[in-house]
Amino acid sequence: MPYFVFILKKMMILTRFWGLVSAGTIYVTKPFSPKEVAFRIKAQLRRKSYEQQDRHLQSVIEIDTVKIDTESQRVYKGDTEIALTAREYGLLVYLANHCEKIISKERLYEQVRGEDSIGIDNTIMVHIRHLREKIEDEPSNPKLIITVKGLGYKLVNRDA
Repeated sequence: MPYFVFILKKMMILTRFWGLVSAGTIYVTKPFSPKEVAFRIKAQLRRKSYEQQDRHLQSVIEIDTVKIDTESQRVYKGDTEIALTAREYGLLVYLANHCEKIISKERLYEQVRGEDSIGIDNTIMVHIRHLREKIEDEPSNPKLIITVKGLGYKLVNRDA
């Protein structure tokens, strides 16, 4: 898939729409830093490599008492189905597919939101908190989704 980089003089709403319609991938408005353009391109390439790594993944993932059926997009804790938002579901599946690996907040943001993590706030922290409230026995003392200070988050499979 080719990547298109648009460097625009003005960032008017119609210009953005035209870029989306014509399959634009990266938008940068003047004045811009060449370093910013390079970082945005690297982020796109990194996101693409993550997608390619995820193609071989399982259809049912079991972590402790949590079961994720990726075909029906349903999550169960024990025998009870858990209602998750699309973002929470995407976050959980991504963490489950990379179980026992530390994933940075920036990488999670890019995967779940599908956009650059430049200037992110506490969005991922909020989604993690909501997810913990739904899948953890004690959300304030998590055993499944662990925070690794300064690095990110890790989904731990206690049964493995």
